[in-house]
Amino acid sequence: MANESEGKLQKDQLPNFVASVKGKPGFHYLISNALYLLLIPLFVIVLTYDLFSTLSTIYDLFQIWNDLSFKFDNVTVLLLVVLCLVSLVFTTIYLMSRPKNVYLVNFSSYKPDPSRMCTRESFLQIASQTGKFSDETLAFKKKILERSGIGNMTYGPKSLMENPAENGNMEEARKETEGVIIGAVDELLAKTGVKPKAIGILVVNSSLFNPTPSLSAFIVNHYKLRSNIFSYNLGGMGCSAGLISIDLAQKLLQVEPNCYALVVSTENITLGWYVGNDRSMLLTNCLFRVGGAAILLSNRSSDRSSSKYQLVRTLRSHQVDDNSYNCIMQKEDEFQHVGVKISKNLMVVAGEALKTHITALGPLVLPMSEQLLFLATSVARKIFKMKINLYIPDIKLAFEHFCIHTGGRGVLDGIEKNLQLNEWHMEPSRMTLNRFGNTSSSSVWYELAYSEAKRRIRKGDRICQIGFGSGFKCSTVVWRALKTINLNPTLDKNPWIDEIDNFPVQVPQDAPIAF
Repeated sequence: MANESEGKLQKDQLPNFVASVKGKPGFHYLISNALYLLLIPLFVIVLTYDLFSTLSTIYDLFQIWNDLSFKFDNVTVLLLVVLCLVSLVFTTIYLMSRPKNVYLVNFSSYKPDPSRMCTRESFLQIASQTGKFSDETLAFKKKILERSGIGNMTYGPKSLMENPAENGNMEEARKETEGVIIGAVDELLAKTGVKPKAIGILVVNSSLFNPTPSLSAFIVNHYKLRSNIFSYNLGGMGCSAGLISIDLAQKLLQVEPNCYALVVSTENITLGWYVGNDRSMLLTNCLFRVGGAAILLSNRSSDRSSSKYQLVRTLRSHQVDDNSYNCIMQKEDEFQHVGVKISKNLMVVAGEALKTHITALGPLVLPMSEQLLFLATSVARKIFKMKINLYIPDIKLAFEHFCIHTGGRGVLDGIEKNLQLNEWHMEPSRMTLNRFGNTSSSSVWYELAYSEAKRRIRKGDRICQIGFGSGFKCSTVVWRALKTINLNPTLDKNPWIDEIDNFPVQVPQDAPIAF
């Protein structure tokens, strides 16, 4: 009976067309490059016709051959002809199969209304008014905030700011996230002038808030995007999901010609608010704030002149062990309050992830001189048993700017030390943490916006964005500036532009709070 039912099910199912095409790579290649394969023979025919039109008789062809034969023997001439044909074939294959250039046309980082500004004192007052936290918990939160590097100008969600005693609900969570998305996307579309119908790919990421219909479906419906759009919604991938979304979008752009891709990164504070007293689950309450970003990518060659950056490469690495998997975990505490538990060994896990990631990234981006020095000292130590220090390559020779996820002060301190970066390199990350807090996956875009507002980006500069996320993952996206970025304070929208002269600010190791 089971076999009969199974046979009926298989009979009713549609053929797996995707698997069929993938199983025939020659057919797939032929269809994908049909235009080139049709145009190239046409080009050869036209070129041949032009050549023959200059030759009045067949005698002229023999005359050319005799002239070549006079200078070279027949075998050499044939080899030259074969070499030219082979070169033509390989050049054609390269031109048809090389990766498409991906450009960052523009991006926007959401800046909430000033009424949503949340000082450290008001944050503690809100926490107190909920009536959910013990005095010991409030004292612990105060201690975290004093050492966090977060300032008094971050933003909180309306639900917590106005009704702290009420638990977060789905309706308020939707309002928060939809407001962030609309604010970021509206600004981006106004900057670029791109019509919503022109967008062919949409990638949205939000780690903790994943309603039904999805956030990507909300964007498609709100902006009335095309019905055949490639739409993806990434959830549960932590603070590195923004760069993972860029990686996914650029892969999709390799197979979709003349296409725009919209990437939206955000996180939800309303439903992510933890109302228990487990200290290992309180850190997210203290560090995370409202924020989001929208990015427009293109593979259209005509967009190069109007784009800000070109994508150089993306890289992802994943730690595969139980400690890494469990170090950031959404779960319930003993009283069934849901929150994100952060393990005490997070810094160790992050350090190992960074080490693995940089080991893979180094050979791809470092100058050859740095790689040779590392190889030479490694060989001297391992083969010749020489007692010398292993040369640590200087990652600063590969990039002019760094945008490191604002996971917290400790994370930034650790990366600064391990990568041997200086205060100037760390300034965008530290100022973003101070001004906007940890906005999760969108933080690297506030950091890039900071560098633009400071007029640091010059044509040809290389920018490295580094993100960390639960799982445990580390992601990198590398950009090259296509132009010198000189923002106009009166015309260009940027979350820093009207206050950039006030930064950088001095961030003390311990900033007391009057609470």
